[in-house]
Amino acid sequence: MPTTQHKDYYATLGVRKSASAEDIRKAFRKLARKYHPDVNPGDKKAEEKFKEISEANDILSDDKKRKIYDQFGFYSDQIDPAAAEAAARAGYGTRGQHHGPIDFEGFDFSEEAPGTGGSGSGWGSFRDIFSGMFSKERQAQGPQPGTDLEYQVNVDFWTAIRGGVARLEIQRQEICPSCHGRTTTGGSQTCPECQGSGQVTQMGGRMKFNIQCPRCGGSGKAQNACSTCHGEGVVYRTEPLEFRIKPGTRDGQRIRLAGKGNAGLHGGPPGDLYLIIRTGPHPVYTRTGDDIYITLPVTVSEAALGGRIDVPTIDGRAQLRVPPGTQSGQKLRMRDRGVVSATKEGTRGDQIVTVEVSVPQVRDERSREILKEFAKLNPEDPRESIWAKV
Repeated sequence: MPTTQHKDYYATLGVRKSASAEDIRKAFRKLARKYHPDVNPGDKKAEEKFKEISEANDILSDDKKRKIYDQFGFYSDQIDPAAAEAAARAGYGTRGQHHGPIDFEGFDFSEEAPGTGGSGSGWGSFRDIFSGMFSKERQAQGPQPGTDLEYQVNVDFWTAIRGGVARLEIQRQEICPSCHGRTTTGGSQTCPECQGSGQVTQMGGRMKFNIQCPRCGGSGKAQNACSTCHGEGVVYRTEPLEFRIKPGTRDGQRIRLAGKGNAGLHGGPPGDLYLIIRTGPHPVYTRTGDDIYITLPVTVSEAALGGRIDVPTIDGRAQLRVPPGTQSGQKLRMRDRGVVSATKEGTRGDQIVTVEVSVPQVRDERSREILKEFAKLNPEDPRESIWAKV
């Protein structure tokens, strides 16, 4: 029977097992630049090497996948991360050190194809072994914290800048009002799974296990599941939520509301609620970080002669000095006219004004004569620098 192929992903990337996530990221980027197919066109060895380092990076850069790999010496999507942690606590062998009661060598962990006459020792049955073997371990964990929730909240442009109150409806798990999280109600009966023995037999390839019954946890007695929560201990509820938006809140900012996530089990604390803020656009202003951008038209005379002009800001009307000879597309900065920072107290961004010179329409002969006279007095060729470079 074929054995599971063990790959040393740490050696593939050239890092130690104790390497940090940043060390792994740097090692992968360095090797990727060396072996990328675009850098080595037609080089099959480089292509295979790139696949190997990509596979290693995929496993080691993911915390959950890395835990499973570190525990068993290989990775499969069929292994529950909780089972890997339970195996570690139970003292089962890690990364090829088979000092526990389970020996992984000699087992085919791949799914048998239908019709091949396989023994059924694929991951389907092996996953069942884990499910039963560690069920008691999971129950013994005691209080289980609730999971976190994440919602996206759309707020308008001005609410994000000035602050305010936002409202939305969320769906979260609450402790079942009937069983109060115990998952069962009423009396107990002989467990139909193990017939009261507290143990069941599981087969995995050529291995036979007597494990604690997953139904009753080894007690031999099964209690009636709560009819309200169907044995889950929690029920789903939709509830309105009102929260405050801090002035200066940015697009994409995360707001954490402690204890507003799903309820915990067996006395465990509730999870948290994370709100991802998405801010709406404005027809005039564009916001980048704490800076405000605006495009403002000016007349030819204002751009040529300079002067002070009125500019709209998020605080109202303000004056901006336009230097003489200002060109179209030139950017002028208005200090501290941007958004008050939500993260750095006492600071605020700037307003960046992009000047757009507005060319007038010539509607009378007098204006035409004035412009011709102006052209004679100012014979500069604005395209001269371009011709010099051609």
